[in-house]
Amino acid sequence: MLDKENIYFIGIGGIGMSALARYFKNRGKNVAGYDRVRTALCQQLETEGMNLHYEDDLEQIPESFKKKAKTTVIYTPAIPAEHAELNFFRKKGYDLIKRANALGQIAQTHTCLAVAGTHGKTTTSTLLAHLFRDANQEVTAFLGGLSVNYQTNFWGGEDLKNLLIAEADEFDRSFLQLQPSGAIITSMDADHLDIYGNSEELQKTFRDFARSIQQTPIIQDQLDLPGQKYGFTESADFQATNIRVEEHSYRFDLVTPYGLIENIKSGLPGRHNVENAVGAAALALEYGLKPEQVKAGIENFKGVKRRFEYHIKTDRLVYIDDYAHHPAEINALLTSVRELYPDHKITGIFQPHLYSRTRDFMDGFAQSLAKLDELILMDIYAAREKPLPGINAGVLLEKTDIVAKQHLSTTDILTHFRENRRKKQVILTIGAGDIDQLVRPLKMVLLNG
Repeated sequence: MLDKENIYFIGIGGIGMSALARYFKNRGKNVAGYDRVRTALCQQLETEGMNLHYEDDLEQIPESFKKKAKTTVIYTPAIPAEHAELNFFRKKGYDLIKRANALGQIAQTHTCLAVAGTHGKTTTSTLLAHLFRDANQEVTAFLGGLSVNYQTNFWGGEDLKNLLIAEADEFDRSFLQLQPSGAIITSMDADHLDIYGNSEELQKTFRDFARSIQQTPIIQDQLDLPGQKYGFTESADFQATNIRVEEHSYRFDLVTPYGLIENIKSGLPGRHNVENAVGAAALALEYGLKPEQVKAGIENFKGVKRRFEYHIKTDRLVYIDDYAHHPAEINALLTSVRELYPDHKITGIFQPHLYSRTRDFMDGFAQSLAKLDELILMDIYAAREKPLPGINAGVLLEKTDIVAKQHLSTTDILTHFRENRRKKQVILTIGAGDIDQLVRPLKMVLLNG
C-alpha cells in the first residue's frame, strides 16, 4: 500500500499525520489531503508542495488521486464516521490504512526507538531524536510536536535502515503497531477513558506495549513495569541527583551504568523536564551515544513548541505557553513555575480539552487549577466530540476553590490584561485545543498594552 505513487491524507494537519505526509513527500511521493482548518502547520505543508483543501468536498480531491490503482488513503481515527471523502474512498474500494498502521509498517524497516506515556512523551522523544542528530548520527524521526531546534515534526535520512525514533501514541491503542527495538515509558496515568473505559484497561494496554519491546525497556521509576528504571530515586539505574535551580535554570548530575555525568544544565525549565532528559539520556546511552554527547545535546536542546514555551521572559513579566491538558500535567507545570518564580503572582488561562476528559477528571482539574493565584477559564474545546449534558466551563469554575477566578471569552481575556498589568507576574496559557491562537495577540497586549 505504501509504495503507491499517490498518498492521500484525511486529517493531514494533525501533528502525527503531517509527519507522515512529510515522510512520503521526502520519499518522492505525490501527497495531498484534507483538513478541517488551515492552520499554520497546514500552510507549511502547502509551501512544501502538498495539495491541501479544507472542505469535505469530493470535487476538491485532485483528479490524479482518484485513480484507485495509484492511490493509498491514510486517515486518522479522529475523523467522524459520516465524513464524505472517507466514505467515498471506502465504498470505491481504495486501499485505506490508519495512521498508526502506516507508521507501524514504516517502523518495521528500521531499528525503531519509541517513547510512550500519557505525559512527557513528546518532549522526551524530541529530545531523544535531537541527541542523535546533535551527535551527527543519521536518524528518521516522527515527533508529536514541532521541535524548536529544527522547526519541524519530521526529519529523515537517506539510509532506510537507520534508527527511527517515534512518539508512541496510546490513543486508540495506536502504539501497539510499533513493536520497537527499544523504548521509554514515561507515565501511564488514566487518560483517554473515552477509548479505554477505565484506568485498569489503559494500564493493561501499556503492559501489552511493554511486552512488544524487543530489548529491555527504559521505565520511569514509579511505574510497576519491568525494565531499567530512570528518575530521581536512589534505586534507579539512571538517576538525576544534586538537582538545583541556578538563575532560573535547572542543573543536575546524572548517575548511569556508564559513569557519572556531572553538572548538566537542562535546556528546558522544570523538574519534570529533568526527568524527561534522564529518560532520553538512558536510551541514547544504551544505543551507543557517549556521555559527553548526551550532555552537550541536553544543554543545547531548545524544546518543543507549546511545551513550557517562553514568549516573554523579563524580571517583571514572564509569559509561558504550555500544552498541558490533564491534571497531572498541570500539577507538573505549576510546580515548576513555583520553583522557578517563587516571588511572582501566577495567573493561568486554561482551555479544557474534550467534554469527556473534563467529565472524567473534573475534580482533578479543580484541584490542580486551585494552585494558581488567579484562574481565567475558557470554554471547553470540543475537538471530535459533541457536548455532554451538565459538563461545561461554568461547572469546573464553580468546583475550583480559588478566590480570583472568572470565565472569559478570548476578546474579554485580551481586555482583562490590557486593563490589569501587574508587576512580578507569570502568565500561563494552558491547554491542547485552539488556545494557541491566543498566544500572539496576548503577547502583543502584554508587551504593548
